[in-house]
Amino acid sequence: MRDDVPWNDKPEAGSQCGLAAHHAAPRQYAYASMIQASLFHILAQWLRRRLRLLGFFALSLPLAFAGCSEFAHKERELVFRVVPGTASWYSGMPDGVVETSLPVKAGNKIQHVNSWWWPADDPKAPAVLYLHGARWNLTGQLFRIEQLHDFGFSVLAIDYRGFGKSDGDLPSEQTVYEDARVAWQRLAELQPDPKRRFIYGHSLGGAIAIDLASRLRQTGQARGLIVESSFTTLADIARSLSYPWLPLQLVLSQKFDAVDKIAQVSMPVLIVHGTDDHYVPSHFSEKLFEAAPGRKKLLLVEGGTHNNSMRVGESAYRSAFRELFGLNPRPA
Repeated sequence: MRDDVPWNDKPEAGSQCGLAAHHAAPRQYAYASMIQASLFHILAQWLRRRLRLLGFFALSLPLAFAGCSEFAHKERELVFRVVPGTASWYSGMPDGVVETSLPVKAGNKIQHVNSWWWPADDPKAPAVLYLHGARWNLTGQLFRIEQLHDFGFSVLAIDYRGFGKSDGDLPSEQTVYEDARVAWQRLAELQPDPKRRFIYGHSLGGAIAIDLASRLRQTGQARGLIVESSFTTLADIARSLSYPWLPLQLVLSQKFDAVDKIAQVSMPVLIVHGTDDHYVPSHFSEKLFEAAPGRKKLLLVEGGTHNNSMRVGESAYRSAFRELFGLNPRPA
C-alpha cells in the first residue's frame, strides 16, 4: 500500500525549520504522486500474478502458503517500501528537537528505535505520539511534525525498526506494532498526565495508531486518537486495486486490520481524510468512522490530498480539536 498503501508525500518546499512552507510544491507532489501510483500498481499486479498461479491449487490454499517466506518477504517490501538515507528535501532538525534511541526487545537481543522529542514551549502542553506511514523516515516527515508542533503539541515521533537510524532490517506488521508500544511507554514518561496524551497516525501509521489505541483498554490512558488518510484493511486496499472478488485476506500475511480494531477503541477518535485523495479514497475513513464505537468526529477536508489535509484543513483541524477534545490550539 503505498504510503500506504500510500506513502508520505514530499512536503512543500522550504519552511523556517528547514521544511516546506505552507504552499504546495506542484513538482514535488507530482513526483511523489507518480511514485505512489507506481507502487499501488506494482503491488496489485504482483498479487494478481501470484493469485493466478495459486488458482491451480485453490483447494489447498493453506498448504500453498504454509512457510511461503519468499511471498511474505516480497509482500513486506511492497508494503513498507523503505527509502534509505535522508529525504532530499530535509534541510536540518529544528531547534529544540532532542534525538534519542528507545530500546526494544527483539528475541534474545536488544534493538533500538530512533526517536525525536520536540517539546512545546508550554510545559503543560498536550503531547502526541506521531506514527508515520510507509516509505519515508523521519527526515521526510518533518513538515507534518512541524504542523502538529505549531498547533501547540509536544511531539514524540519515531522511526520503526528498518527505517532511518533505527536498528533492524525489513519491518513487519508485528515489529511496527511493538515499536509503537515502546514509544507510547516513553511518551507516558515524558507526559505523565494521561489527559494530555494523544496518538496520531498518518496513512499506514493510522492503522498502527489504531492498533496501539485498541490495546489501551483501560479508560483514560489517552485523551484521544487522530487518524489521517488511512484505510480499513490492507486487503481492502489491495482488492480495490485489483479484483473485488479476490480472497486477499487469505493471501496477505500483513493484515493491518484497522476496521475491526477501531471497534475496540474506547477513547475519542478524530478521523481526517482529504476528498481529493486518489490513492486511499475517503470512503475508507468513512468506514472507519462507522466502526468507531465512542465519541468521534469525521473531518473530510475539501480539496485535501493524501498528504496535505492537515495543511489545507488547518482551520477545520483546530475546530475539531476544540469540539472533540476540548483543546484550544495555539493561534496560527
